[in-house]
Amino acid sequence: MTPITTQDYSIQFNSDCYSALSNYIQNNTFSNIFILVDSNTSDLCLPKLLAQLNTELTIEVIEIEAGEQHKTIETCLGVWETLSELGADRKSLMLNLGGGVVTDLGGFVACTYQRGIKFINIPTTLLSMVDASIGGKNGVDLGAIKNQIGIIKTPNMVLVDTDYLSTLSSREMRSGLAEMLKHGLIHNELYYSKLSRLSNLTLEDLDQLIYDSILIKKDIVEQDPTEQNLRKSLNFGHTLGHAIESFYLNHKSKALLHGEAIAIGMILETYLSNKLLDFPEDKMQLIKENTIKVYGKIDIPEADYLPIIELMKFDKKNIKGNINFVLLNSIGDPKINQTTTNDLIIKSFKFYSN
Repeated sequence: MTPITTQDYSIQFNSDCYSALSNYIQNNTFSNIFILVDSNTSDLCLPKLLAQLNTELTIEVIEIEAGEQHKTIETCLGVWETLSELGADRKSLMLNLGGGVVTDLGGFVACTYQRGIKFINIPTTLLSMVDASIGGKNGVDLGAIKNQIGIIKTPNMVLVDTDYLSTLSSREMRSGLAEMLKHGLIHNELYYSKLSRLSNLTLEDLDQLIYDSILIKKDIVEQDPTEQNLRKSLNFGHTLGHAIESFYLNHKSKALLHGEAIAIGMILETYLSNKLLDFPEDKMQLIKENTIKVYGKIDIPEADYLPIIELMKFDKKNIKGNINFVLLNSIGDPKINQTTTNDLIIKSFKFYSN
């Protein structure tokens, strides 16, 4: 696949990834290399990367615990201390090998260690390939509140090797698919339709859809890198989805993956779009049916509605205390900075549950 060149960095694919990485290392004067992994990618993905790394530089591996609950400042502190103990300096290179937690946290650590060292994201999950590793958002959670601490700084390169997807469970693959479905809903109805026909997709189709999804995000980010206007559209489904994810993060029996929570958020926010912007009712029903077909339906008791709504006050899109949503005029036509009432949000939960 042809590399995607952004304003600041390149995104390399599959067989071209490792030659591009070798060239990058050879053409820069790095002192050493640090690879950040989690307890999953250490076993499942690191051996392949190490076999492909053609360098005489010292390579150190730093491992963190897997899971959103470890995407914290405390984890960063451990990584910063380890970097210091192992002699990392401003000429060190950091490779973030993992899913969204590793690329988000690893990017934040790299951007802040000695005021910034170069880093490359090597996403190993579908979610991180099409979303987390692209666009320069780096950061960690503050308690149960998602991504409250962070910085926008693009990586120096992204390597997308879809062979790593073979290490994922079907649940993790579905989680990543949610962000791709979102890209279709905010940008391109034809793309959304292709993704909705999952049973007909081949592995080759998936590679192309991943490529197309990255292009959609890349184009939006380049027009609005610091999320003042258009980039906010990438948060469709996330205002409610992040609140749902945060609320259930500490409920081990009902903890949701990011994409699972966003899938619910997209159904709820499509309902709000119908009520507030006249989004077509037939398409609202179709999105609900398509989404539940893939993700099933979880039980959200009415007692949870208000605590979830309360968490939305921490959403980063909020202005002067107003909870701002991204809603849809139609598929491919998002509208940012929309507000609504708690009563209508509660009705959206009931629409999802019934």
